[in-house]
Amino acid sequence: MTASATPPLFDAVVRIDRMPSSGRDLAVSLDAPTRAALAELLKLSAIDSFEATLMVAPLRGGLRAQGRLVADIVQPSVVTFEPVGQHIDEAIDRVFLPEAQDHKPTPGSEIFVDLEDEDFPDHIDGPEVDLSALLIETLALAIDPYPRLPGEGLDSLGVDLGDEAAGPFAALKKLKKSTDIDR
Repeated sequence: MTASATPPLFDAVVRIDRMPSSGRDLAVSLDAPTRAALAELLKLSAIDSFEATLMVAPLRGGLRAQGRLVADIVQPSVVTFEPVGQHIDEAIDRVFLPEAQDHKPTPGSEIFVDLEDEDFPDHIDGPEVDLSALLIETLALAIDPYPRLPGEGLDSLGVDLGDEAAGPFAALKKLKKSTDIDR
């Protein structure tokens, strides 16, 4: 028995073969149950709002999606676990192209990768592109990995780090000082 692919949390599918040459606008606004499911997926306390507007245009057999993602999220502080809100406003600019059949690498062939290129295009198979993964990725990369409330730190908790260095070498230094005194 094969595992089926999990369906996307929300619909943001664009058909390349049915897109007008001038492109089309795509607006995504998530309802409360979908925001809750996305918050659980991203290990957030809550997603209070999630709005994306994209201009999707055909490009060499693929497409280019440009626009903005605006969201308000809540996650626990890394210091006190109190809720911390974050407003996210991210620009989106991504290219999706079909993989060129004549450029498929053969075993033993060389592949040139331009490391100076800003962003590699995403490869697509078939006539549709699901932009929900792009929107979730954009949100996930914009999340502050160490959220704290203003003025929050270890000293605000009353933790005294002292002037002495911490870590394994500090313990060795203390041990050396105590053996020097015993001599």
